[in-house]
Amino acid sequence: MNGKHIFAAYLQDQIGNDLTWEQIEASIEKPKQIQHGDLAFPCFQLAKTFKKSPNEIAKTIAQGNISGEFEKIEAVGSYVNVFLNKKAEAQSLLTQILKEKDAYANHRFGHGKTILLDLSSPNIAKPFSMGHLRSTVIGSSIAAISEKCGYQTVKINYIGDWGTQFGKLISAYLKWGEENKVRNNPIEELTKLYVRFHEEAEKDPSLNDEGRMWFKKLEDHDPKAKELWIWFKEVSLEAFQKIYELLDVQFDSYNGEAFFNDKMDASLKALQEMNLLELSEGAQVVRVGDDLPPCLIKKTDGATLYATRDITAALYRKNTYDFDEAFYVVGHEQSLHFEQVKRVLRKLGHDWADNMHHVPFGLILQNGKKMSTRKGKTVLLETVILEAVKLAEQNIRSKNPELHEIATVARQVGVGAVIFHDLKNEKGNDVEFSLEMMLKFEGDTGPYVQYTAARIQTLLNRGNFTGSVPLEFSIGSESWEILSVLSEFPEVVELAFHRKEPSIISKYVLKLSHKFNHYYAHVKILDSKETPERLALCAAVQIVLKEGLRLLGVQTPNKM
Repeated sequence: MNGKHIFAAYLQDQIGNDLTWEQIEASIEKPKQIQHGDLAFPCFQLAKTFKKSPNEIAKTIAQGNISGEFEKIEAVGSYVNVFLNKKAEAQSLLTQILKEKDAYANHRFGHGKTILLDLSSPNIAKPFSMGHLRSTVIGSSIAAISEKCGYQTVKINYIGDWGTQFGKLISAYLKWGEENKVRNNPIEELTKLYVRFHEEAEKDPSLNDEGRMWFKKLEDHDPKAKELWIWFKEVSLEAFQKIYELLDVQFDSYNGEAFFNDKMDASLKALQEMNLLELSEGAQVVRVGDDLPPCLIKKTDGATLYATRDITAALYRKNTYDFDEAFYVVGHEQSLHFEQVKRVLRKLGHDWADNMHHVPFGLILQNGKKMSTRKGKTVLLETVILEAVKLAEQNIRSKNPELHEIATVARQVGVGAVIFHDLKNEKGNDVEFSLEMMLKFEGDTGPYVQYTAARIQTLLNRGNFTGSVPLEFSIGSESWEILSVLSEFPEVVELAFHRKEPSIISKYVLKLSHKFNHYYAHVKILDSKETPERLALCAAVQIVLKEGLRLLGVQTPNKM
């Protein structure tokens, strides 16, 4: 609806230039109860300027001449409340949605700009666990939301293919590994070896020194170490790709940590030339402020660290992609590390580091505790997804055995259930792993929203909907509530982008689904003289639900 813009214009005429258009529009609210109007403007901020009480100001503003876009305008306490011309607004909004389809709520403020996203980033030679789900789906959704706002995105899967853990894994394989077992079931066997190494190291701490020694050999291009590392990496990426195909997630780059091995010397040289490196207990550090510990750049044995690599990666990415902003979708436990890296880049004279943003998220917990591969306490994401798909198929076969392509629909529903369960939670919160809640097909779940969209498709087919918007409307309270929610979608998309928060989209599609299902239960849609207008409303709801789910990475079946 354009009612908000018209109301803002009316308010500007009454207020004058004491508030800008942007300030007025940002202050306009939606009353909690629909009987109080469609839009409201609080007058508290004008009291000082006009030297009157907010109540008096509201009464004065409400006395202006209103256009045909409004049914009425009134002062309620300190608020100016406006009631929109429902028939005009309904026709305008439905015409817009049915014309623009999935382009409805697109924005252009990101046009010509690039956002780089660092997301997913699992470690090779380890299983893709539930713990990796959050970065993958949160980052992928933020990318889709950014693109809807006009940005070009670059999605980088910064694979963890370097570090001391590979020295430990090489050491474990040489001690206890069997080639045939690893070739037949690589991820499971490599994980067993990794877990065993840490169990044995608790009894014999010298094993940790051996692990560090093998990693140093890997850094020094030892042939045996390099051969095993390449093998571990290849089998891991193969296994990861199956997960990404299930989630329907794509990346623009898989350049992992090892990609920057031959590029770190330039970073170290730049730090040396600017006299930023200091010795601290044999290690080389950069002091980044009194409020943070120094950033460790090189250990006493000369091995590089995450910070060295991340600084180098940021320089390479800026040079390669010239991003306007970069989003690092990484767990909140990395906040200190990320701030250190940004400060080092600023000390190197790179002001664009201010446009690098850490997008932290909480953990997926199991019985209130963090999942840990090294302790063998993890739940495999592939197992969860496949179980979700299996359950979805069982439910569909029991409820709709005649449905064609049950396997395809079950995959859409099962995978969607897993993704939506994560993204309906605010990203900063920890999420307790619960297979039962994740696979629930009623209530505030992905399958509930998918089923709402599929139900609408059935109505449109049965009603032979042509896609046109009738010239006349009879707007009831139920349909007006739906139209009001539909009108919010552009603002919801923009807010989700600025807060980097996919759960805003999740909560919105749930709200829209609840409103529609209430409407469906109380209004006769087919075989009524109002059927054409009601089907137009249904079609608009389906368009927005499907687009909202798409922004979350969830597909929408036409039938369930």
